[in-house]
Amino acid sequence: MNEALRAEIARFVRESPANRHPDRDAPYFDAPLVGVAAADDPLFERYREPEVVGPFHRTPREIVPGAASVVVWVLPIAAPTRRSNRETKERPSLDWARTRSFGEAFNIALRKHVVGWLGERGHAAVAPLLAPDWREVSQSAVGRASTWSERHAAYAAGLGSFSLSDGFITAAGIAHRLGSVVTTAALPPTSAGRPQPMDHCGYFDGRCSACIGRCPAGAITARGHDKDRCSAYLDALKATLAPQWETPQPGCGLCQVQVPCEGRIPPKRKGQARTTT
Repeated sequence: MNEALRAEIARFVRESPANRHPDRDAPYFDAPLVGVAAADDPLFERYREPEVVGPFHRTPREIVPGAASVVVWVLPIAAPTRRSNRETKERPSLDWARTRSFGEAFNIALRKHVVGWLGERGHAAVAPLLAPDWREVSQSAVGRASTWSERHAAYAAGLGSFSLSDGFITAAGIAHRLGSVVTTAALPPTSAGRPQPMDHCGYFDGRCSACIGRCPAGAITARGHDKDRCSAYLDALKATLAPQWETPQPGCGLCQVQVPCEGRIPPKRKGQARTTT
């Protein structure tokens, strides 16, 4: 089941016409990474702590009674799009804006496809971000949050670590979109060797602060990511670019490119061993 599901997700990403730019045969996303977290992983209870996500964050078994697994995928943003976004300093490139808007529409289609694929094989499945009771929480101890975090699901699945900018650094880097589905299918977890929460981010061992300089809103500092300041800047970009480019959510993403973690996990300094939980 695990390999069949991985192959199906990869096939859908590779073959779906929705994963294509509107003006040429070029994908929004390259081949995906796929991981699995156990639904009873203790991390999902820890996410309910106020200083992690918050008590409003749901556990897999609150979303799907009897859930056994959480399937998570990483959709790496295609290299040409990343290159185009490196060249900008105040707003995203057109290709990045299309990826944020229409690439995420494809990601929604992928969530629905995985739910259907599992359902055809007799397994209950729900994509938490598409559930009617999913909601954003504007005020919490960690700032803006939601009742399900796909970054935290990806961390539980062992797919990477967090960063100073609040992004998620994977083997394919930080420039990506995430998706997840909770299911009753019992799939082998991929969480072995899970890194420490900030292990892949070079800021915390003095290697890097590139994302600070890349943020046009000044929303990333040594204190971390100011979500409200970032959101205000995104809203201003949206007001200008959405009607101009017909991209409902143009995004920004400047902190995810022209940084060492753009397309990989940056190497540690010599002699620094990676630790795991």
